[in-house]
Amino acid sequence: MKKAVDLRMIKMKNAFQMIINLSWRNRLRTALIYGLLIALSVSFLFPVIWSISASLKSLDEVYEFPPSLWIKHPQWGNYPRAISRLPFLRFILNTLVLTFAATSGQLLTSAMVGYSFARLKWLGRDIWFIILLATMMLPGQVLLIPHYLINYVLGWVGTYKPLIVPGWLGGGAFFIFLFRQFFRAIPKSLEDSARLDGASDWRIFWGIMLPLSKPVIVTVLLFSFIGHWKEFMAPLIYLSDFTSYPISLGLRMYQALEGSWANYLMAASLVALMPLVILFFVGQRFFIKGIMLTGIKG
Repeated sequence: MKKAVDLRMIKMKNAFQMIINLSWRNRLRTALIYGLLIALSVSFLFPVIWSISASLKSLDEVYEFPPSLWIKHPQWGNYPRAISRLPFLRFILNTLVLTFAATSGQLLTSAMVGYSFARLKWLGRDIWFIILLATMMLPGQVLLIPHYLINYVLGWVGTYKPLIVPGWLGGGAFFIFLFRQFFRAIPKSLEDSARLDGASDWRIFWGIMLPLSKPVIVTVLLFSFIGHWKEFMAPLIYLSDFTSYPISLGLRMYQALEGSWANYLMAASLVALMPLVILFFVGQRFFIKGIMLTGIKG
């Protein structure tokens, strides 16, 4: 009996020791993971931190050697001076007009097409969806010349139409894919109940599907807004009057004319970046949820 009790005590002691060792291993692994993530975050944020530091320095401090992040005498006047050197506010206004017009079109039409692929039954639906996904593998540079020729024939070169109208013609394959995956994850019983009450496809889409799709709507909104806000190539091709430039071309012109004033250039760049940062933090919760939910059901 005594030997059995001793053997049991030894087993319990060994099990307790294994639990302690496992706990320390988990803690060590967690600490290593967090340490790696913090190091990566600092490395990614360093250019932004340096830009903020340079935007508040005098020109001599920016070019001093060895470089330093410390701001000896903050120059808050760099921001108004940077904005006043070019029609910067006009560039921001142009960008807001382009971004809101194109983003609203992409949001609405990609939701409609995604709903069609997810819920409606029509001839060749799956084949067309495969073709749609195949277009995502085409590099954008391949389509530059065909797009330009189409817009040239339509007489849209030099206007905002080539930058806005494509967003109202389906919204893009990636956004359609996100909506389609999200709509397929919504229980079909909701749709069936609405049909029994006499609801049409449009009523189901507008009254049931869209209100339940806030996460994916915010996700598409963020991607679309950021994409149009920083778009450079298309405005460079289609716009010639600098008064119609968006902020991306405005910063490039600013760099060409005022590039030697690095502190002003950093201040102007941060002003252009601020709307994107605010939008991301406002919609971050829905953005993460939308990315997680779009892959629930294939």
